[in-house]
Amino acid sequence: LLNSNKFTLIGDNAFAGLSHLQYLFIENNDIQALSKATFRGLKSLTHLSLANNNLQSLPRDLFKPLDILSDLDLRGNTLACDCKIKWLVEWLESTNTTVPAVFCSSPGQFEGQRIRDLTLGDFQCITTGKGPRPSIIPTPGCPDPHRRLSPPPDFVVHQVLPFQSVSAEPFTYASDLYVALAQPGASSCAILKWDYVERKLRDFDRIPAHSAVHCKPIVAQNQLYVVVAQLFGGSYIYRWDTAVDKFIKIQDIDSQKTRKPNDIEAFQIEGDWYFVIADSSKAGSTSLYRLNQNGFYSHQALHAWHRDTDVEYVENDGKPRLIISSSSQAPVIYQWNRAQKQFAPQGEVGEMLDVQMVKHFKVKRDQFLCLSRYIGDSKVVRWEGQRFIELQTLPSRGSMVMQPFLVEQRQYLALGSDFSFTHVYLWQEEKQKFVKFQELSVQAPRAFRYVPAADVQLLLAPSFKANTLVYRHVVVDLSL
Repeated sequence: LLNSNKFTLIGDNAFAGLSHLQYLFIENNDIQALSKATFRGLKSLTHLSLANNNLQSLPRDLFKPLDILSDLDLRGNTLACDCKIKWLVEWLESTNTTVPAVFCSSPGQFEGQRIRDLTLGDFQCITTGKGPRPSIIPTPGCPDPHRRLSPPPDFVVHQVLPFQSVSAEPFTYASDLYVALAQPGASSCAILKWDYVERKLRDFDRIPAHSAVHCKPIVAQNQLYVVVAQLFGGSYIYRWDTAVDKFIKIQDIDSQKTRKPNDIEAFQIEGDWYFVIADSSKAGSTSLYRLNQNGFYSHQALHAWHRDTDVEYVENDGKPRLIISSSSQAPVIYQWNRAQKQFAPQGEVGEMLDVQMVKHFKVKRDQFLCLSRYIGDSKVVRWEGQRFIELQTLPSRGSMVMQPFLVEQRQYLALGSDFSFTHVYLWQEEKQKFVKFQELSVQAPRAFRYVPAADVQLLLAPSFKANTLVYRHVVVDLSL
């Protein structure tokens, strides 16, 4: 019996050597904290009472060493039902120990509620830094013990690549992870390889490309191809030759059709590989190429003389579609005709001009498009069976890139700008819209590309004017 004393803290191994102790009562004290290993070694304990103390939380798995505990009394404490108590809810659901009703003292929505009645769904404990957290944390050595700590960032810089780039394309080849980056300033397509030991991207190879705007890797039929789009001097296709371990140029792309390439999209339809190059010149045309046994060959001229800025491949209702954005007209929708094995015009997306980039994402069964604009506001639209309807407007002066990406179950959107910070948004399903989440300092971003690298979640941010940044997605479980 240790009742009615002035204990405020009980530390690790406080009862070491008492392996036969069966009853332990520590009631009516002022205990504010217990250590995780307070009850270590009490293998015979059957009755434990911590009633009428000042406990606001309990260390995770505090009662795990108590193998045969039959009665536990926690009444008369001021337990806060936040993420730190989530483990107790799980334990109460699974234990055979008798525990008299204990109630939440905070937060407001749970005040006065029985802890046993809470469900795991009541706790939102997985956060990327902006979720609930203790607001005041004493810091050892800090002169002000009540200093508020700023929340940890959500996307943190993981690696700085010391070069400018305008596109980033991750790919897997022979079980290894790579990234291809177009570097017009360095006159090359840089191929970087992921180092799983050092958890960094490292130089692997370079393909000469003096005015590269896009380097698109395509892994098809156990072959690695890289389509190199250049503003001047024509565009080419390279293939990795395993016999000599280097990239070999295998063909030119028709320079009469592709005069000023701006984007490349690759995809499969009914087992066949295709890629399409968006052309932004007045005299060229956005063109579709198909892979056969000897290489990629021209398959269809899609969209001529419209200064196309971007192309996106989407499957809606099981139907392959291309959406091509343009400086001179609203984005155009093309639908695949299976009989003719070609794309046919189907309509337009709203009446929006100056769309620099078009990207899609999916939430449950709904399909959405993100349309970035350099002068006007950028848009998020939703597919409604026959057409896209506007869902959300996002201010975006100077935007060249608007990229949705999914990290585990979280749908993000990165909206870049040449004149301000990049804004990262997070999708809220109940509101059917994106909400501001974080700002990133990226100068003149030209792409954002999500790369899952084993246990590290990366976001690549190529910059037209500064170093290329590699961000890491940080997730914190507040219940641990």
